[in-house]
Amino acid sequence: MIFNILKTVHIFSVIAWMAGLLYLPRIFVYHSDKNIKKETSETFKVMEKKLFNIIMTPALIFTWLTGFSMVHYLGLDKWLLLKIFFVILLTGYHFLCRKWLKDFASDNNKIKSKFFRLTNEIPAIFLLIIIILVVFKPF
Repeated sequence: MIFNILKTVHIFSVIAWMAGLLYLPRIFVYHSDKNIKKETSETFKVMEKKLFNIIMTPALIFTWLTGFSMVHYLGLDKWLLLKIFFVILLTGYHFLCRKWLKDFASDNNKIKSKFFRLTNEIPAIFLLIIIILVVFKPF
């Protein structure tokens, strides 16, 4: 029963976190437009901050807490260690997004929209690898 509750919260947290990791860089794409108006930029700043602080970061925390709690029930298999490695990479990407968010908040972004279009694909690729590891448990 407890394991199923942990798994449910874990899946929900992962979905919320991934939604943010996929959406925030998409906002950055539009926010980095050199022809953006000040009013629009301010709107993006509010959206970015709320998404990161209210949705993404709590979801990240719950993902890690429930994930480690489930290790008690599952043990540490090789596939799970590899999954954790990719979750660590996603966590690094999360904090990279925070750095970009702070650059936008201080009107100090120097990165072009094309860069954000490309980096927007990173979490999707990692998520696919993680799903494959969870479903097939290849090791």
